[in-house]
Amino acid sequence: MSASEHARTSNAWPFAEARALWDDRLKAKTPDKGYVLFETGYGPSGLPHIGTFGEVVRTTMVRRAFEALNPGVPTRLFAFSDDMDGLRKVPDNVPNKDMVAQHLGKPLTAIPDPFGTHESFGAHNNARLRAFLDSFGFEYEFQSATQMYKSGAFDKALLRVLEKYDDVINVILPTLGPERRATYSPFLPVDAKTGVVLQVPIIHRDLAAGTVVYEDDGKKVEVPVTGGHCKLQWKCDWAMRWYALGVDYEMSGKDLIDSVRLSGQICRILGATPPMNLTYELFLDEEGQKISKSKGNGLSVEDWLKYAPAESLALYMYQKPKTAKRLFFDVIPKTVDEYLDFLAKYPTEAPEAQVNNPAYHIHHGKPPIEPAHLSFGILLNLVGVAHAEDPAILWQYITRYAPDATPEKAPLLDRMVKHALSYYRDFVKPTKKFKTPSAEETAALKDLRDALAAHTGERSPEALQNLVFEIGKKHPLFANLRDWFKALYQILLGQEQGPRMGSFIALYGVPETVRLIDRVLAGENLAA
Repeated sequence: MSASEHARTSNAWPFAEARALWDDRLKAKTPDKGYVLFETGYGPSGLPHIGTFGEVVRTTMVRRAFEALNPGVPTRLFAFSDDMDGLRKVPDNVPNKDMVAQHLGKPLTAIPDPFGTHESFGAHNNARLRAFLDSFGFEYEFQSATQMYKSGAFDKALLRVLEKYDDVINVILPTLGPERRATYSPFLPVDAKTGVVLQVPIIHRDLAAGTVVYEDDGKKVEVPVTGGHCKLQWKCDWAMRWYALGVDYEMSGKDLIDSVRLSGQICRILGATPPMNLTYELFLDEEGQKISKSKGNGLSVEDWLKYAPAESLALYMYQKPKTAKRLFFDVIPKTVDEYLDFLAKYPTEAPEAQVNNPAYHIHHGKPPIEPAHLSFGILLNLVGVAHAEDPAILWQYITRYAPDATPEKAPLLDRMVKHALSYYRDFVKPTKKFKTPSAEETAALKDLRDALAAHTGERSPEALQNLVFEIGKKHPLFANLRDWFKALYQILLGQEQGPRMGSFIALYGVPETVRLIDRVLAGENLAA
């Protein structure tokens, strides 16, 4: 059975989405435009955050699944930035707020960059988006609303909105309050004098001329709806974009369910079929609140990539897209180790299992083959007991434990070593709290120390784990052996949970572990 045949029966959600797109929306036929268009949208009013990138990661997974199911059918992915939106408030997490405040109401691409690195605020945030997408190796085409409006690329669609103005209004007005309903127009003129995107009533429309008229200080002002002289209110803008570009697939968050429905109605009024949509749940911060670009709560992309490989971030996006998840620093170690487990399993799995493995979707069907050697969790423990700040120190332990592992031969492990040093320094070390052993615990520790010192047999993780296990069984205090291992974590590592002790001792070294226990028995402070 071929890979595409296995994909047709896969229960992995990207394949389920791809099958529905081809069978239900496209009716098993390539669109007239010659390709299937996937789109992701980005509102660059605040700095990019992981939720934005998650949309691109997930959409790419569906795109690659679609290509696996339908080889030979061309696809494209547009990463579209709504950078012509008028800025309504100053984001909390930008410098030079007073300067930005002077330009409220203007398109993001007409506001000076508060960071001083690009020609505009919109360009700065667009660059942040592209930098991440490029670093991850995504294949996409960046599209700017400003460029599309001003170049005339949207002109035909904008004239279509003007033609269907009354029908569009009749869909939108019932969703608005009385005050907003009285002044609403889908067209927002851009003031020629101030550059501000105006929310003003439209008092006249001229379809033949392609213009709208509004009042300014008692004077009537006529502007074309084309050429960037007007932009659309965003729900109508979204529908117009689907119509103009022929978008076939676009994801969106749970908070946009009503907007998807409304924009879909408008898209049909314009004469097109709305794209297939997947509604994903929102990420939550440490306090369980929705992550916001303007607040800057939760994690940034740069944060995650400082502490973990990018592949682990892709895994976090893959897992349960329709379930709300906390997105904070404490999810990183577990996610990294889950990624390593999936990667290790892939080469030994049958083809029908491989297409359900997240590693398949993270790496678009071609996961790298590289032994993990060590988990991220055990690396963090090694950093702590070795008091290491230099990757070279950790590699001394690693090469003794796994002689075939070197930074050159194990690039993933080498990245993890650097990430572990950073994560330990910023998040683990400040929370360390070493327990002073009781008399009974001290006796058990001494027995463990003596057994390790006298051990002349195999020093594999399994053999050392059995040794630790047997010592614990000799002491009545640890009738539940979980209490024995918990005591070791608290006393030797300063934490409530930890790795398999046999694996840790094998990595750290038997003589080194003996010396570590000696320090405890001598009453030394391991935190020092």
